[in-house]
Amino acid sequence: MGRPLRLDRITGKDYGFRREWIRRRMEALSSVFACDVLTYAILSNHLHLILRTRPDVVAQWSDEEVAMRWLKVFPGRRIDEHLGEPTETDVQTLVRDKERLAQVRERLSDISWFMRALSEPIARMANRQDEVTGRFWEGRFKAQRITDEAGLLACAMYVDLNPIRAAMVETVEEAEHTSAYDRIEGERGRQIEAAAFDLKAIPTEEAAKVLKTTTPEERKRIKAARRRNPTGRKILRDGWLAPIELGRSATSSNPQISRSGVRASDKGFLCMSWREYLRLLRWTARQRDPVEGRKVPPSLQSIVSKLGIDLTMWRDLVWNFKRYFGRSRYAGSPASMSSAATTQSRRWAKGQSAVRECFS
Repeated sequence: MGRPLRLDRITGKDYGFRREWIRRRMEALSSVFACDVLTYAILSNHLHLILRTRPDVVAQWSDEEVAMRWLKVFPGRRIDEHLGEPTETDVQTLVRDKERLAQVRERLSDISWFMRALSEPIARMANRQDEVTGRFWEGRFKAQRITDEAGLLACAMYVDLNPIRAAMVETVEEAEHTSAYDRIEGERGRQIEAAAFDLKAIPTEEAAKVLKTTTPEERKRIKAARRRNPTGRKILRDGWLAPIELGRSATSSNPQISRSGVRASDKGFLCMSWREYLRLLRWTARQRDPVEGRKVPPSLQSIVSKLGIDLTMWRDLVWNFKRYFGRSRYAGSPASMSSAATTQSRRWAKGQSAVRECFS
């Protein structure tokens, strides 16, 4: 929760453009962190985000790659910091510090550091624009562990349907700043200027030359241009998101590292195609009014039933996701929630009993 990201009823100002700030920042971070963005939704004063940490991906990166990625997001203080880009010297300095590098490697697949890198720049930009100081976000983010595919599917659809639940839009196709909207637009071939970081270091000699031959104003313009489109590339609207479908190699040890430069990996996260996901999402979106015993239509039943979810409870599980899982550390089937609690030396998982009615 935080300050407005849409129309402020008190001042009459429209802050909707800040939602694009957040989307672009998430897109940029997807290109450097070993965290897959599965689904997201940015609403009027808060956002929902499903992340998958990928320590297996970051383990495959060279020391130079790790240093470069870290310095792109957290440059620290440098002699040539006015350029806004790390130099080859900066990269090698971090590579030689093995203890620090090991810490950085771990942080690049850490959700807390991803959220820090997302939240702080947005807060600074908003505060500068509003000419205020202090908090932009109400507090620290809240995290919940998704324990199985049933919980993941329900949570993903809950996130994608948030603008509809909040009565901001009527259909999935209208729900801008959600992962479902991005995927629909990407399928249509819509391209956007990539926000991905340019993972190249500036030669130290070139950096020194730029500092000598340009004015501070010129360097500001260079930095601004790089922020708009660091790589000069265009990508599909959903190119930075994790694919929906796991594919046949899901169970292999291959981390499926992405070579696109816009996301950590090409690994999907559900045992279904994007088209199947979209069909179920559209049907679920139309079920605004609670009707007891409403059953998933036959053409979609296999998607839900194979996960052990009661066909008459699917709508309730998604639309009332917070009622079942809102106070729990976990989201999933009762059995997987119990197993997750046991691995963390807990006797039971809060919400486990309530969610049992949604499963066959």
